[in-house]
Amino acid sequence: MAITELLLREFDQEMSKTKTTLERVPKDQWDWKPHEKSGTLGWMAGHVATLPGFMIAVSTSADYDVSKGGPPKVEKDADLLGLFAKISGEARRAVAALSDEQLNQTWSLKHNGQTLFAGPRYDMLRGMCFNHLIHHRGQLTMYLRDLGVAVPPLYGPSADENPLQN
Repeated sequence: MAITELLLREFDQEMSKTKTTLERVPKDQWDWKPHEKSGTLGWMAGHVATLPGFMIAVSTSADYDVSKGGPPKVEKDADLLGLFAKISGEARRAVAALSDEQLNQTWSLKHNGQTLFAGPRYDMLRGMCFNHLIHHRGQLTMYLRDLGVAVPPLYGPSADENPLQN
């Protein structure tokens, strides 16, 4: 079995969970933030929605220089789910196109040409892309909790929803 088949199974599961979480973002709280040092709900939701774009960069290039720009900004809640669907679809196609050989090639994250870190493309997809998305999605669920929005059951029951109970 190709490594990408395993990655795509996980990708599909995580994107489904991410979509479910993004669907719960309250439109009327876009500028709310849980703490003065935190980003707004809109920023966090937008970050989660656009993080699959990092998978495109890792899958289609040998490196990425963060000083050359970042992901598209989600300016309003109406763009959130559509942009997530577009970017995650492109990311899935990019990951699916990788061979096992390409997954073993070195990929680098740079800033102004200086390498910040480098490693096998597979490690970057799993560690810097999947885990990064899961981390920020977890933060987003805490934003939802603070706003009194039901947190979806992502890896089993949540305090708000238990799909195992009728």
